[in-house]
Amino acid sequence: WYTAYTPYQPEISQGRLQMLLNFQTVVADLTGLDVAGASLLDESTAAAEAMTLTRRQSKAPQDAVFVVDQDTHPQTVAVLQTRAEPLGLTLKIVDMSTHDYQQPTFGVLLQHPGTGGEVRDLSPLVDKAHEAGALVVVATDLLACTLTESPGAAGADIAVGSSQRFGVPLGFGGPHAGFLSVRQNLARSLPGRLVGVSRDADGKPALRLALQTREQHIRREKATSNICTAQVLLAVVAGAYAVYHGPEGLTAIAQRTHRMAAVLATVLREGGVQVRHENFFDTLTVEAGPDVHAKALAAGVELRRGQSGGGSATAASGTLGISTDETTTRAHLDAVVGAFGLEPQDWDAVDARTSDSAGPARTTPYLQHEVFRTHRSETQMLRYLRQLSDRDLALDRTMIPLGSCTMKLNATTEMEPITWPELGGLHPFTDPAHATGYATLIADLERWLCEITGYDAVSLQPNAGSQGELAGLLAIRGYHRSRGDEHRDVCLIPASAHGTNAASAVMAGMRVVVVGTTPTGDVDVTDLQAKIDQHADSLAALMVTYPSTHGVYEDTIGDVCAAVHEAGGQVYVDGANLNALVGLARPGHFGADVSHLNLHKTFCIPHGGGGPGVGPVGVRAHLSDFLPGHPFFGQQGPGTEGAVSGAPYGSAGILPITWAYVRLMGGPGLTRATQVAVLSANYLAARLAPHFPVLYTGRGGLVAHECIVDLRQITKETGVSVDDVAKRLVDYGFHAPTMSFPVAGTLMIEPTESEDLAELDRFVDAMVAVRVEIDAVGTEWPLEQSPLRYAPHTAACLGGAWDRPYARTLGAFPGGVDPATKYWPPVRRIDGAHGDRNLVCSCPSPEELAEG
Repeated sequence: WYTAYTPYQPEISQGRLQMLLNFQTVVADLTGLDVAGASLLDESTAAAEAMTLTRRQSKAPQDAVFVVDQDTHPQTVAVLQTRAEPLGLTLKIVDMSTHDYQQPTFGVLLQHPGTGGEVRDLSPLVDKAHEAGALVVVATDLLACTLTESPGAAGADIAVGSSQRFGVPLGFGGPHAGFLSVRQNLARSLPGRLVGVSRDADGKPALRLALQTREQHIRREKATSNICTAQVLLAVVAGAYAVYHGPEGLTAIAQRTHRMAAVLATVLREGGVQVRHENFFDTLTVEAGPDVHAKALAAGVELRRGQSGGGSATAASGTLGISTDETTTRAHLDAVVGAFGLEPQDWDAVDARTSDSAGPARTTPYLQHEVFRTHRSETQMLRYLRQLSDRDLALDRTMIPLGSCTMKLNATTEMEPITWPELGGLHPFTDPAHATGYATLIADLERWLCEITGYDAVSLQPNAGSQGELAGLLAIRGYHRSRGDEHRDVCLIPASAHGTNAASAVMAGMRVVVVGTTPTGDVDVTDLQAKIDQHADSLAALMVTYPSTHGVYEDTIGDVCAAVHEAGGQVYVDGANLNALVGLARPGHFGADVSHLNLHKTFCIPHGGGGPGVGPVGVRAHLSDFLPGHPFFGQQGPGTEGAVSGAPYGSAGILPITWAYVRLMGGPGLTRATQVAVLSANYLAARLAPHFPVLYTGRGGLVAHECIVDLRQITKETGVSVDDVAKRLVDYGFHAPTMSFPVAGTLMIEPTESEDLAELDRFVDAMVAVRVEIDAVGTEWPLEQSPLRYAPHTAACLGGAWDRPYARTLGAFPGGVDPATKYWPPVRRIDGAHGDRNLVCSCPSPEELAEG
């Protein structure tokens, strides 16, 4: 699963789609809402997505505000502020117990439990907000929702949070697996991904990503979010955690977690310590000074200092936060009470005199689906996971030749360190003195990435490429504003650019102006100059991908950068194609001012079926002051712009992968990898050109690290579509290339440096065999009865009567596919339109799927 791509080809992704549906069901059930997405990045960015969702759905006037509970996590408030300001949204942080809604309000965010630990009755707060015409978002804790009233039961419209405590390591801040769930009437406004139940060509149930037309490469500047991925690998972990423990196990974990906090509160109160809240789940806020913190630390327990609400890291000085979880032991409790000068306790006796204090209790059942009640032994769980993984086609079976999204080897040596507790068990807000290993690793990576890219400073905070884009554009915006150029708000974006570029520009408060491309796929320099002249006084930036989205090294890139600079703008080079540059060219040297880099592409962090990701942003020196800050850094942070992620270093838990990759490869190895990637792409282009036209080439007829083969004339002549070719490749044991991007009716192919010559030849042979089948359409068989249109072929469809005009063996084992190693797709071609019309967000039973 960690080597898998986003499940755009659902027929070969049924295993991870099933686990994502499990995840969606967990989130929907526990939050008490109708529909949950397939995960977001982290809790803070999920809250920001919910804020903009409420604005889109609200009928409140334009000057309406977004009200934020003062008991909200400070990192969430920081990300909300970052997102709100460029969009012209106003935040108002209030005490919800006294807030009177005198201003028009489009949305409200409540934290449940609060950052200080308090569990309140949400219903009166929700009712009051609804009376004021606002939609209500609740940032919640999934484990707490097993015991306390769910947001949905209290009337909330949206719930957000993190699933990290469902089996995902802390990892110094990430991976996170954020979530967002909504009431049914908001389902079609969900940001990110949604797994739904559709049907295949035989009418049997099958899973797919629903509502894919919301994707940014289609909607561009009209997209409602720039998030183009999810945290699939972490959502799989959280889903598996819930499958194994089931409702009874989760409830038992939650009860134990709560009782640890409750007995601790009893002893502290009896010892004269002021505990702030009567009702809590796992977190206590107590009155205490720094001496207590120091004594606890000496005993091996770190407590939270002065962050008990108010949306500020410095709020409530003189307090300590104490949280318990499923790993808390009695020894930990003794260490804490000892720090307060109290004696070790007979905790069983304390438990006997401690009353329940978790607040309004949950009354509705959850996770009643059979999948959460079946797999209780490790053997059962192992076989369930194997059953699901066998349904998927990933890099462990075959090359994934996706253009625009590098899918390369994630070596075991690079992956292993992320399982170490020394790296996985560290809290993101621990004292820096306790994270010197991570500090060294992060400093190394920042220095190495600067050297590789030619930039002067790097921030590792963005936890996805989309967030890196936003951070880079905010740096440009901050730079212009610091010079009194607030009017510079036009962002020029080529028509061929990745769709997230336009969405990110809008989120950064910029106006998108599209620049044309030439018939050869290059940026139209004449049109670019005309747009620069037209918007010279208001030009903020040009966003351009290099090599181009069409897979070509544009030799005009230096002139393009110079023209933008001359007009007072900044140049943003999208680093999505850095796999073709490392060791050969530095964006910071050929004219770029800022780039984001996809560590999950070029630098070997696994795609993981759609995430995790890291999208660092690199800048030249004049932009370094405008990199993301974070409340954790206070005034000593690396930049002055707002936080873009909940944790100071984003998804730090997976940075060891990239560190190991760069350390192992060294400069010569990284350069060699780029050369092999470019050579491989040109080898494929040369071998495929006699059979499929290669759409764009650069000087000397060469491509960069990817090439586009054009099927449009073939489709016109035969009716065979890119979809037919993609599904037929499954029968040959291949994942399809990127379909219809950046040009409709084409396939974009990127082999990467990870594939050897034998695998490249196997792919070419399959493509040539498919071309032979295309040529047979109309002569040997009609299109509708061809192996192309019937593809992919399942084992089930080969049994029984066979009335097709081609042999079963051609359908099942084309081009010499070895029956002994054959990958069998579990479903036939899926009806996408049916899935979009019939969104389903709960798990069919294993029996229903087995029947399917």
